[in-house]
Amino acid sequence: MNYRSFKNYKVAEVGLGTWQLGSADWGAIDEEKALGILKQYVNAGGNFIDTADVYGMGMSEKVIGRFLKTVTTQVYIASKLGRRQDAPNGWSQNFSYDFMRQQVKDSLEHLGVPRLFLEQLHCIPTDELRKGEVFDHLRKLQGEGLIEHWGASVETTEEALLCLEQEGLASLQIIFNLFRQHVAGEVFAKAAQKGVAIIARVPLASGLLTGKFTAQTKFNENDHRNYNSAGDAFNAGETFSGIEFGKGLHLTDEIKKLLPDDRTAQWALRWILDFPEVTTVIPGASNPKQVESNVEASALPPLSAEVHQQLMTLYDAEIKPVIRGHY
Repeated sequence: MNYRSFKNYKVAEVGLGTWQLGSADWGAIDEEKALGILKQYVNAGGNFIDTADVYGMGMSEKVIGRFLKTVTTQVYIASKLGRRQDAPNGWSQNFSYDFMRQQVKDSLEHLGVPRLFLEQLHCIPTDELRKGEVFDHLRKLQGEGLIEHWGASVETTEEALLCLEQEGLASLQIIFNLFRQHVAGEVFAKAAQKGVAIIARVPLASGLLTGKFTAQTKFNENDHRNYNSAGDAFNAGETFSGIEFGKGLHLTDEIKKLLPDDRTAQWALRWILDFPEVTTVIPGASNPKQVESNVEASALPPLSAEVHQQLMTLYDAEIKPVIRGHY
């Protein structure tokens, strides 16, 4: 495993996303398997785990908390807030100081830690980012010692640039993969200028970029790749990066032709890691073998400039015009 700088720390360049450990939106994963996934990741040298309070309404955080009691090495936990549906007086109250503080306190309890390494806004409305009060609340929570760093997970370039204007922003989490290449321009440049970490999420486009799906692939009823395939439940970009499934299968086949060999998933992750502005990429995993596969990307050599150019040309010509959802 190779490591990159996050402020004064060194974090694994291949992190672990844990939406799936909430046993919601991806199908069920029992606790024994979840703990096995976490163990495989840390044993492989991983030390950066991303979660959120709404992944299984606390289940992902709680499993991670139980796992943390079994390890002696340093593991950096990033969580997210702002999407809970149980705020008093409606969802908009997610963004009051009092309820943001409650959300942080709940995450700390679930994880069994006294302070969060990183707390992130969880794809909250653009208007809340424009108003800016949420950032003041995060600074206050940081001053109270409840969180060490704060950042934001966003959907669009506009939202990314709004966040990058905020003093104290430590990280920016955004969809970045071979189906979402365009953010590697102004957003990355400004983040590098300000010393803001880039966390690349949805790196394998909900599994499409593993190259293992076919037209016969079926997803469980409660899997977001089934019920949100067209963006019916939340932003389409969170599922297959906004690409229609059948079209995505074709585009993945076109991408495969440009890669050095048939390790499609690993090369897709390597492509992301070739951007020096990226601090860590956070693929999920539904079993320990997938963790092992993801981590292998860290050991691969960079792709050639020629391959990068070919992949960009394919993106501009065939992929970007068919992205759905706001980005």
